Amino acid sequence: MSLLIIGSVAFDAIETPFGQTGKIVGGSASYISLASSMFCDRVGLVAVVGEDFDFEFLETLRSRGVDTNGVQVKTGEKSFFWSGKYHLDMNSRDTLITELNVLGDFDPIIPQEWESPDFVMLGNLSPGVQITTLQRLKKRPKLVVMDTMNFWMQIALPELHEVLKMVDLLTINDEEARLLSGELSLLKAARKIQSMGPQYLIIKKGEHGALLFGPDNQIYFCPALPLEEVFDPTGAGDTFAGGFLGYLASQDTVDFSVMKKALVYGSSAASYCIEKFGTERLQEINKTDVESRLKLFHELVAI
Repeated sequence: MSLLIIGSVAFDAIETPFGQTGKIVGGSASYISLASSMFCDRVGLVAVVGEDFDFEFLETLRSRGVDTNGVQVKTGEKSFFWSGKYHLDMNSRDTLITELNVLGDFDPIIPQEWESPDFVMLGNLSPGVQITTLQRLKKRPKLVVMDTMNFWMQIALPELHEVLKMVDLLTINDEEARLLSGELSLLKAARKIQSMGPQYLIIKKGEHGALLFGPDNQIYFCPALPLEEVFDPTGAGDTFAGGFLGYLASQDTVDFSVMKKALVYGSSAASYCIEKFGTERLQEINKTDVESRLKLFHELVAI
């Protein structure tokens, strides 16, 4: 099956207790593409970069089977740039710099061969861009997955509510779930968010794993794999989403039971992402590596 990803391909500069980087490749779609391409053999990417971008990274994506014909290159402009510093607990961070650059007026142009994908992943972009993307598709995908964040909840809530009615699955963290729903209990928050449109919901809890909510009050919990060292949590959530959706796109059916297994695949992929800065670790691993950690997850939850 085919998977179309719309998101940011960008530069990051990261500082953690383990060190700091200069400008390195980042962006939600970068992580999602690398993770999903380990499972799905037909992945397309729609994004925008400036002429300053590291084009060797796009070649890396192509070498992994990702179709990058939907990546726009804006001559004379700069790529989106984000810089952040993580606190000692690695769960909280301060944003130091945000430069929208080419992302400020991003118009998602979908190549003709990608106008009817089986699966769609809407990365963390403005709700307006997410809506435009779905409106440009020729047919309704089997599954539409969407990511968002507190920033859009604060400045574009009406548009966010509109796009929520158009998607099948929303993935957000626990803080964002409480903000969007106005509920403190994650169970109440999930039910309220599902009433806004998405049939399925994933609430990420960082080092404490993730919760999957389905119809008819279905709930599944997947832990995060405990690691001795966490170098950089940037992109872990996007890697999780990429592994999750890539696995789903490799299956014949999509239901709650398949999603439960996909959740473990996503967590396994994310456990690799945080071992090095940026996308470096994801560029070193493959499907076999991700599957090798599934046994650890089974042992982690077995009674």
